[in-house]
Amino acid sequence: MAEFVLVAGAWLGAWAWDEVMPELRAAGHGAHALTLSGLAEKRGVPAGQRTHVADIVGEVERLDLRDVVLVGHSYSGIPAGQAAERIGDRLARVVFVDSNVPADGESFASRWWRGAAEFAAALAGNGGFWAPLTAAECAGQGLTDEQIARFVGGATPHPGASLTEPAELTRPLGELPATYVKCLLDGPEPSDDVAELLKSERWRLVELDTGHWPMFSRPRELARILTEAAAWSGPPDRTAGSGSLTSPLVSGR
Repeated sequence: MAEFVLVAGAWLGAWAWDEVMPELRAAGHGAHALTLSGLAEKRGVPAGQRTHVADIVGEVERLDLRDVVLVGHSYSGIPAGQAAERIGDRLARVVFVDSNVPADGESFASRWWRGAAEFAAALAGNGGFWAPLTAAECAGQGLTDEQIARFVGGATPHPGASLTEPAELTRPLGELPATYVKCLLDGPEPSDDVAELLKSERWRLVELDTGHWPMFSRPRELARILTEAAAWSGPPDRTAGSGSLTSPLVSGR
């Protein structure tokens, strides 16, 4: 039995995993969804990126969890990747769900946003927070109108400091046992930094034919991928000539 710790991406709280957790528990696993500081029911709590790393490590230690499968979605791949190395032998695997990954000395903004000055201006114009997406901005991601309404209705502004503070890693991320879930409607290929990490013998790639928020659009399929990721312990299969790792769970292509 694995103990899943689930951390959703920007603007979201533990509620985002409501349809995934029953599937994990039905398969015999523990499932613990975590709201990061400053979001959802913790809105108003001051938070930076280091706070979010501490949130995750603290939850694992508070619950005294072992055989942890740590799941980071979107932005939360950055604090989850750092927390994964900090929880030591409690970790069984880390799963990055269509997520950013941490790089030592780099922030979410420096690795992803098109310009630091433009991003700083966007945050300053919204009281130091990153404004949630509108319904129109969620289009093309495999979500129904009802799912979009749920996303938009539950989203809260994201603390800007968590997006601008640099990550701190003590060893190469490729040394962690990891699965990367690429959601194909959000782009057919992993980003260059993820593609490089997938060359590691300890990483594998799973593709899911849906958009960036599979916990809403494909919760059962995502839960299946997570449970099989927890069970996987063998050597990876390589796709010919690519250097990428592809799971037998591949959906879509």
